[in-house]
Amino acid sequence: MDPLSNIVSLLHPHDCVAAGFNAGGDWSIRFEAHEGLKCNAILKGECWITVQDSDPVHLPAGHCAILPRGRPFVLSSKPSQTGIDAQILYEPVRHGGTATYGCGGDFFMTGARFLLDGLPARTLMRNLPPLIVISPGPEQETIRWTLSRIADELRLPRPGSPLTVTHLSHVLLLQVLRDHLATNSPVGKGWLAALADKRIAPAIAAMHDDPAKAWSVEALAKLTASSRTSFAVRFREVTDQTPIEYLTEWRMLIAADRLMNSQMPVATIASDVGYTSESAFGVAFKRTMGHAPRQFAKNSRRALIVSH
Repeated sequence: MDPLSNIVSLLHPHDCVAAGFNAGGDWSIRFEAHEGLKCNAILKGECWITVQDSDPVHLPAGHCAILPRGRPFVLSSKPSQTGIDAQILYEPVRHGGTATYGCGGDFFMTGARFLLDGLPARTLMRNLPPLIVISPGPEQETIRWTLSRIADELRLPRPGSPLTVTHLSHVLLLQVLRDHLATNSPVGKGWLAALADKRIAPAIAAMHDDPAKAWSVEALAKLTASSRTSFAVRFREVTDQTPIEYLTEWRMLIAADRLMNSQMPVATIASDVGYTSESAFGVAFKRTMGHAPRQFAKNSRRALIVSH
């Protein structure tokens, strides 16, 4: 798989909810901080979105607003910092239904929110901006269609609906990130900026393709047709990490995913991510993730039981 597919495969979108919103007249609603990722597509009319600590952004019909960082925000017919609590509007609405403000008719959007696996999501989503706006175009049409299909599956469950919603959530996440990479200069530093930087992208792809390989900075630099020094300097500028720090973190994210979602022995996981010694892997994992591998797996499974 390519690096973007590798990354999305670790996020495991789940527990998706979706609803429409129909408003008329002057209106303003406030959404509190949320877990996971929200995606709203404006189908009719226009609105303003004001994310906490940011200026209002205008969203005409045909645009999508993506909120990957969970910050509170306000949607309104005019720029506003306040509004009624969205939970009051949405609480009576069943899965896939539509919430109405006033008489409706002037504005309509459809949206979805899904959760992402804890530690990998916190690590991988930290470099995304709090708001991503996607303008009308082929990618936006795919996002809009996907949101519509998710709402349909939740409103009228059929055999296979849970798996269908999960796969549609993967498609939605991929489309959002792919469009952001294609049309925006990634904000900040990290893997997203690295994927967009043609000077280091080949090295990123190689590490993702074969994380167990004993990569050296020299070998990675060669893949980018750069000197060791210029490659190392550029890599740190873009990711805020050295190449080996990036490789180690990627290995630990793979290991964390397997510890959370499989019954594989720790020794096997260690070998799969490039460690011949289980003890050396344990030291690296604890340094990066904050817990020893077995304790991490135990905590993750306990959290999964509690959440269900």
